[in-house]
Amino acid sequence: MLKQRTLKSITRAVGVGIHSGQKVELTLRPAPPDTGIVFRRVDLCPPVDIPVGVMSVSDTRMATTISPAGDPGGPKVQTIEHLLSACAGLGLDNLVIDINADEVPVLDGSAAAFVFLLQSAGIVMQDAPKRFLKVNRPVEVRQGEGKKLMWARLEPHHGYTLSFEIEFDNPAVAATGSRFVFDMGSGLYKKEIARARTFGMTADIDLMRSRGLTLGGSMDNAIVVDDYKVLNADGLRYDDEFVKHKILDAIGDMQVAGMPLMAAYTSFKGGHALNNKLLRALLADESAYEVVSFGDEREAPKGFAELAPAW
Repeated sequence: MLKQRTLKSITRAVGVGIHSGQKVELTLRPAPPDTGIVFRRVDLCPPVDIPVGVMSVSDTRMATTISPAGDPGGPKVQTIEHLLSACAGLGLDNLVIDINADEVPVLDGSAAAFVFLLQSAGIVMQDAPKRFLKVNRPVEVRQGEGKKLMWARLEPHHGYTLSFEIEFDNPAVAATGSRFVFDMGSGLYKKEIARARTFGMTADIDLMRSRGLTLGGSMDNAIVVDDYKVLNADGLRYDDEFVKHKILDAIGDMQVAGMPLMAAYTSFKGGHALNNKLLRALLADESAYEVVSFGDEREAPKGFAELAPAW
């Protein structure tokens, strides 16, 4: 049987929220089978549990934010996508995350630090079948027209691949790879995707700070680009780091479904809002998907059983 996975032990992290600039403490705890991933706001009295789910998403501006039942006026946890991406990359199903603020710390702007934390805690198999959200027919969402057109699509696939194409009117970004395809069954998430950092243009950053956003952002946790070049002294971690970060984000946004996908995901200039819209469109059509598990792991797509071995 292809089994669910959780942490072997508790692990902790401290950092700042990229938008709030606030110091945040996380405690990541093992959880029983079928718990899913649950954020717990321990700074509130009483603490509030916010399970990760498609309908829990309450805001997708700049990051993915969840609230109980998706209530935009309720307690929230924002910027969850990098941590969820790391969980997906390591095949984690069940986790309770205590957090003492409303934003997940950005750490180095990628998922690499979260991967390190989770691997350091250890990963164990649980006596329950791992579930997958299998896409049975194509689902697509589109937004805008002409140069503002963006879209995202899910198609049936015996595995899980993500293809992303970016298009920015910036010479420094345009000079790098604009399209990348990643196979989640390859075992290369940690090497090829996890270290890709979030990025921003100087003009956009100045505007956002004037609105009280990106207060915790710096060149220690983001790639900063002016009109012509990357300003970080150490340059890029990958030649195509920009588009790889968009894939990192998409992996986290798709993990909001509560289980890994069996699908081919493709996006052109998409983002958090379009990703959530895509998942909502999928779940709105019961003929478009089914939940599956594998009693014999040899029947699972290539690489799924090997993903994130237990330490």
